[in-house]
Amino acid sequence: MKEIEILKKAALAGGGVLAAKFGKVTYKLKGRANLLTEADLASQEKVIGIIHKVFPEDGFMAEESPVRETPNRRQWIIDPLDGTTNYAHGFPAAAVSIGFAENGEIKAGGVYDPFRKELFLARKGRGASVNGKALSVSNTPSISKALLVTGFGYDRAEKAEFYCGFFSEFMKLSHDVRRMGAASLDFCWLAAGRTDGYWEFGLKPWDVAAGKLIVQEAGGRVTDFRGKPWTVDAAMGAETLATNGRIHAPMLRLIKKRLRR
Repeated sequence: MKEIEILKKAALAGGGVLAAKFGKVTYKLKGRANLLTEADLASQEKVIGIIHKVFPEDGFMAEESPVRETPNRRQWIIDPLDGTTNYAHGFPAAAVSIGFAENGEIKAGGVYDPFRKELFLARKGRGASVNGKALSVSNTPSISKALLVTGFGYDRAEKAEFYCGFFSEFMKLSHDVRRMGAASLDFCWLAAGRTDGYWEFGLKPWDVAAGKLIVQEAGGRVTDFRGKPWTVDAAMGAETLATNGRIHAPMLRLIKKRLRR
């Protein structure tokens, strides 16, 4: 599959941009807590340039530019810098995330963490890996034994109590809850068995396209908060629950119960 090789090349190149510019950028605000740096733009230009050179007829959905749709139903879904707030503050938890979709299905995904030099890759039906080593989700059997992860949307100031209500519920039941601030890495670390469950509201397709496939190909499960699989559209990621599969049902029950309040 030529796409996975180009995806890998583009992710590494974008990550090279992030590594080179780390600690050297300023930022501007797209919203109260939504930051943009020159590294976002430079990484995106590099990533799209590499893909477009090989697949000039394909479409793109990238965070920092308008959607480009094409008749061939092939689309690259790109976050050139996931974790911009971390990156802008010199906190080394950020990544390049690239998903490839064809005919409404994610066929390949890659996430590159330039700070740990970890390249996570997945192909539909072919498994997931990190730096060439096969990935597998954890065997943790219950929330009571789990390490969980979450994130908060850009509307966190307006919905702080709402988001923290879920955080509080899961913190009481689990070993602990983490918040890293980079959704693509949250998916990948779950796929690697480093965490067991992850929930978040308000993500965008470029945040989740690659991570979704990486988790699924590592044996995990990804749904919305009704327990339904995602479709590849603009709403993908609005409700995110990703787990090792074993704790999916109990996490889903708690989220549904909390949403009914």
